[in-house]
Amino acid sequence: MDFIFMLTRHDATVPDCLDVMDAIAGLGLAHIGFKDIGADAEMLRALNRRIKAAGATSYLEVVATTDEAALRSARMAVAIGVDRLLGGKLVAQTLAILAGTGIAYFPFPGRPVGHPTALGGGAADVEGDCRDYAALGCAGVDLLAYRATEAEPLDLVRAARRGLGADKTLICAGGVDSPARIAALREAGCDAFTVGSAAFALAFSGAPDLPGQLRDILACV
Repeated sequence: MDFIFMLTRHDATVPDCLDVMDAIAGLGLAHIGFKDIGADAEMLRALNRRIKAAGATSYLEVVATTDEAALRSARMAVAIGVDRLLGGKLVAQTLAILAGTGIAYFPFPGRPVGHPTALGGGAADVEGDCRDYAALGCAGVDLLAYRATEAEPLDLVRAARRGLGADKTLICAGGVDSPARIAALREAGCDAFTVGSAAFALAFSGAPDLPGQLRDILACV
């Protein structure tokens, strides 16, 4: 299972993201991402360059709350040149924006609402969305399992796995704040997970600083 470190807190890119990249250099993180809010496009472009120079795969996660803003973020992902785009629900329109770029797309299944984003909908909604998204050509989904408001998180993970089948990637984002949750996600069929706020808050483990938190998370995978 892959660990995606998000340079984000409270669903926004941290303002000192470039300094954080310097602080975590040498940890060997293979997957690093950021959100579409919290920093301007030029800052995110520089951050993406820094991530790729470190040899990591880069991710942009859309947390925009309007359709117009979500599509604008998809266009920004193309302009910045990220490797993978997470989030959003306008799947056909987003895939059209990404066509020919090589950017893999992982939309939200279920009913994401608000900011910070919560997840409405039940297992049937998530499974159906995952099946539809796979048929449209998405690389997988970005499931906000531990932000669910109407279902048990792991029921949603298992539903997403059924809907995607074995050959698509299931990423779980939000609320992954303990080794126990990582183990539970693995058991339920998750391929990758994100951590941002918990690491910045020094809440994942007893490590006294961010690099220590990240080492402890890496130890779980």
